[in-house]
Amino acid sequence: MIKIHSKTLDDLEFETVLQQVSTHAVTAFGKQKISDTQPFADKDVLLKHLAYVNEYLASFANENVIPNHGFDGISLEIKMLAIENSFLEIQGFRKISAISSAVNLLLKFFKKFQEYYPTLQSRAEQIEFTKDLVTQIDSVINRFGEVKDSASSSLGQIRRGILSIRGKINQSFASALSRYNQADYLDEIRETVVDNRRVLAVKAMHRRKVKGAIMGNSKTGSIVYIEPEITLQYSRELTNLEYEEKEEVTRILKELTDYIRPFAPLLEQYQDFLSDLDVVYAKAKYAASMNAILPEISEERTLLLKDAYHPLLYLTNKERKEKTYPQTIELRSDNRIIVISGPNAGGKSITLKTIGLLQVMLQSGMLIPVHERSKVCLFERILTDIGDNQSIENHLSTYSYRLKQMNYFLKRCNNKTLFLIDEFGTGSDPELGGALAETFLEVFYEREAFGIITTHYSNLKLLANELPHATNANMLFDNKTLMPVYKLALGQAGSSFTFEVAQKNGIPYSLINRAKKKIERGKVRFDATIAKLQKERSAMEKTSKLLKEEEIKAREENERLDALNSKTKTKLESYQQLYDHDKRMIHLGNKINEISEQYFDTKKKRPLISEFLRIVETENSKRKKQTVKEKKEHKVKQQVAKKEVIQKVAVIREEKKVEKKKAAKKEASKPKAILKIGDRVRMLDGKAVGTIDSLEKGKATVNYGMFTTTISVEQLELVR
Repeated sequence: MIKIHSKTLDDLEFETVLQQVSTHAVTAFGKQKISDTQPFADKDVLLKHLAYVNEYLASFANENVIPNHGFDGISLEIKMLAIENSFLEIQGFRKISAISSAVNLLLKFFKKFQEYYPTLQSRAEQIEFTKDLVTQIDSVINRFGEVKDSASSSLGQIRRGILSIRGKINQSFASALSRYNQADYLDEIRETVVDNRRVLAVKAMHRRKVKGAIMGNSKTGSIVYIEPEITLQYSRELTNLEYEEKEEVTRILKELTDYIRPFAPLLEQYQDFLSDLDVVYAKAKYAASMNAILPEISEERTLLLKDAYHPLLYLTNKERKEKTYPQTIELRSDNRIIVISGPNAGGKSITLKTIGLLQVMLQSGMLIPVHERSKVCLFERILTDIGDNQSIENHLSTYSYRLKQMNYFLKRCNNKTLFLIDEFGTGSDPELGGALAETFLEVFYEREAFGIITTHYSNLKLLANELPHATNANMLFDNKTLMPVYKLALGQAGSSFTFEVAQKNGIPYSLINRAKKKIERGKVRFDATIAKLQKERSAMEKTSKLLKEEEIKAREENERLDALNSKTKTKLESYQQLYDHDKRMIHLGNKINEISEQYFDTKKKRPLISEFLRIVETENSKRKKQTVKEKKEHKVKQQVAKKEVIQKVAVIREEKKVEKKKAAKKEASKPKAILKIGDRVRMLDGKAVGTIDSLEKGKATVNYGMFTTTISVEQLELVR
């Protein structure tokens, strides 16, 4: 049986977490259930609710989105159904129809996608699926919230009569209005409405000439409002029919209520199911807001919270766009008590609250913001003593209150307890209070309880060092700036940095030296040694971090080079194969060209075919047997290699073209040499050099020795 005291929930600000969760709920019932949330007493029920939330959280990331579960409460309607001869209003029936439709949709959904949501399906299958409620209500009430004419034959007949009478009223009134208006008995406004009935606006002097019932008069008395006599008769008939309609509607609603009355327990289940689902939805949304997960629940006594965030601090800092520092802490059977020491404002209390709050949240069916490799166990009791507990009302000092708390702890502490105590042993004489705190800690240790305490007492640090299953820890500080880095380091006690912090804040060194002389030299040396070790540890951690980063970079670079080398080797092999293939094709082509020439000369087919077959057999003897798949792969590789070569050749050609254009541009920018007979020249795109024999009309005759040619002077360049 899991039981967590209300004081623990107050110390850890669990109520604030519930308020934040309730903002995500979409129904009033869901919000109320969240406000009433307490840690689960039964382990199996807890595990089931954690699975609900985890499955709902997963729905946010997949395509199978869970349908809307919002509803209007029907508690009043359920109470009315319990009263004999009562009947529901139309709005009540509409709410019942809506809640029934919502539940039916969800039941069908969870059944269809039970592979994705097995635990939610197991909850849904406990609810009865029925369309009777929706069908019956829809047969009586339309979507506008009115009882249908077809709800009963009598109602249909009455409403047809009402329509007929209203038509006669309008017709008779229009007739009277026309007649009396022609007689000039009516005022300028002619008509108005009194008590929802049309009346004639008759001039006071003619009121006796108009037959009908006087319904009132104007403030000045100049106008009298009269309902025509014939219209009055029809109005009385209408009133009677409207009364009959009301009576028939009431009878129909009573009949419908009687039909629904047996379903009252089911409707209560519907409301409970949807409100429970709303709680699960709100918890899932809250989990999503801080990247919370469901860690591994261990049967062994192991608590490993890796990269754990304090939910309230994380969300506050997220809103402010500030950084939140995670903590990693581990408790197990051979390391069940941790004593955290170090200076104030280093994050000791936050670390303590983070562990406690995450454990309470988990045991209340919520996911927690930790690393996915975290592992947790469940505790039957979580005991806390955090914050200033001075009680003015009970006239108790802080120390007296703390002693009462320790007495409570001693009565309930066992091997299934997690205790969290902030500033353990404070409030009394350091020597005496420290000795008593040491005794309490020994008792907790003997009972094999799990716990974390924060302290400044040296004797508690020494005790944690001596006990085999207890560990010292400290909140790291920057040894240069003496500013906290909000990181918990296990295995070593922390210095309070009392004198260092005092010196940093401007306290004269002479006063600090005097203070040091007032206390035992051993204590100063002990604290100084711890401070020195802390500084060395901080420096080692920084060095280790840098080395690790360098190692990761080197490994990544090595992997990159290996991949590049492998890729280059593969490409070279492909290019070599392509080169060998093309070379062989050229050789074959030459051979075929030779036998083609022989056939061209001799016209003899037999030697041609014989030589051709010999070439084919020779080539086939060099080939390896390949499967269809291997041939296909080889062909694909060749095509890829060929494509790459073509692309690269195209790039090289383009580069050469660009270079050539640049060279031509550069050459063109130079002053053009004036050519004359006897100059040695060559064509712009050629290499042969000749001599100009004659020049005439922009053309030159160039002698190349073996031959002469005439060419435009623009296409020649002087060989320098």
